[in-house]
Amino acid sequence: MDLRCAWMLCVLCLVLTVQAFTQEGFKEVLLKQLGLSEIPKLHKRDLADLVIPDHVKNKYISMLKRQRVKRRALPSLAGIFRGMPGNAGEVPYSDTTTRQNLIFDMEGRIPKNSEVTMAELKLFKKPLDRANLPAKQSHRPVSNARVSVYWVQRQHDGTNRTSLIDSRLVPIRESGWKNFDVTQAVHYWLRNKRQEPMFLEVWIEGERVGSHASEMAKAVRFTSQDPKDKALGKPELVLYTLNLEDYEGPGDCREEAMLGKSTCCRQKHYVNFRELSWTRYWIIEPAGYQAYRCSGGCLQPPSPLWHFGYGERTCAVAESSSLPIMYLVKRGNRTEIEAAEFPNMIVERCSCITDG
Repeated sequence: MDLRCAWMLCVLCLVLTVQAFTQEGFKEVLLKQLGLSEIPKLHKRDLADLVIPDHVKNKYISMLKRQRVKRRALPSLAGIFRGMPGNAGEVPYSDTTTRQNLIFDMEGRIPKNSEVTMAELKLFKKPLDRANLPAKQSHRPVSNARVSVYWVQRQHDGTNRTSLIDSRLVPIRESGWKNFDVTQAVHYWLRNKRQEPMFLEVWIEGERVGSHASEMAKAVRFTSQDPKDKALGKPELVLYTLNLEDYEGPGDCREEAMLGKSTCCRQKHYVNFRELSWTRYWIIEPAGYQAYRCSGGCLQPPSPLWHFGYGERTCAVAESSSLPIMYLVKRGNRTEIEAAEFPNMIVERCSCITDG
């Protein structure tokens, strides 16, 4: 793609951002970004037995973390939640993966008129029990296990839908607290809550493909919420918030924006990929995101200036940021997973722009 085409694409993204991400406009941006003429014909069966390669997972997580660095600083501690004892524990699902369920009851415990700016899941890794290590050692030593955290959304039909939140390598032979960034999971819960707790799932896998790495990963154990687990250091969810009355960022809309009475400001606008028919199977992560949009009116220039080429002032995007997306690609009969950052997908700041 040459420089001129890239510039036109960015302009198109910004224009679509101003237009509040209509479905057709949003689809056009994604197709142009990927160089596709139409949405890949994907079905639920294309996801069967599909494994996210480690290099794709690492790329996606690193892009997410770069994006999160932009969070507002110095939030206040909202609370430390230690879960709902007796309702969760370790559940082995396969020969290669161990999963641990966590449940946190947060209903009514997040301060009103506040924004969750950061959330950390703290897990205490138990000291290594060498009896759990495989007897046969490999010529390729394994030092780490991959630990991933997923947000679990309970569906009305009884099934679960998961979204990858954070993933990192954890040393097998070290014990102590390990922290995971689960801010995105809390934002999902706030968006989708149905008077129910927040469910998380911790996956413990081998750091690479192979039976020996999988066997080594089985030696990794975290304390659970089960009261029968007498180990010290129960799982903790630490939330940090900002009081919007004291620290609300300039340019964010207040309630009057909903009535069309505000000056130019940034208004919340959530895009749910799980509810769009054409993204349901195509986009793996995220489940959705806060795109924002520009709303409100602008003070108009005095009428004499119109004779000098100044036109109407309108509320438009002044600054935007990218969104990391993990998606499926169809290559012949093969279905593969890729990750990329799509520019100008999140409105960061709105301003009054003058025509001419």
